[in-house]
Amino acid sequence: MSLKAKLMEDMKAAMKEKDTIRKNAIQMVRAAILQVEKDKRIELNDEDIISVIGKEVKKRKDALSEIEKSNRQDMIDDLKREIDILMNYLPEQLSDEELEKIIDEVILEVGASSMKDMGKVMGAIAPKVKGRADNRRISVIVKQKLN
Repeated sequence: MSLKAKLMEDMKAAMKEKDTIRKNAIQMVRAAILQVEKDKRIELNDEDIISVIGKEVKKRKDALSEIEKSNRQDMIDDLKREIDILMNYLPEQLSDEELEKIIDEVILEVGASSMKDMGKVMGAIAPKVKGRADNRRISVIVKQKLN
């Protein structure tokens, strides 16, 4: 079953169960997927859909830090639940040890020796960890390794 079909099935199930948070999270992702498809006039494959879901998770994580400042616990809980729901559609996230190993390999591949080479390293890492690690997390580890 394609990821797009799974999202549709899960949305139907959420509607039947009257789980509005899950339904809304999936609906927003489906809308984002449809928007990309219309803008680019293409049909997204599962890899592209994972990328869109990753962007939606990132949006919610960014919003979460802002909402936490307002001390609205109900909104914080809903947003955390949405993030958890969407994370289920992403590939399993890499552990710090796995990520460090990949980063070490890439640093050797590109011959990086200083912070000037960070762009090369980040560009080479991106396709290897697509959807399995947050860029912020990757960036922090790369900076530590290059300093």
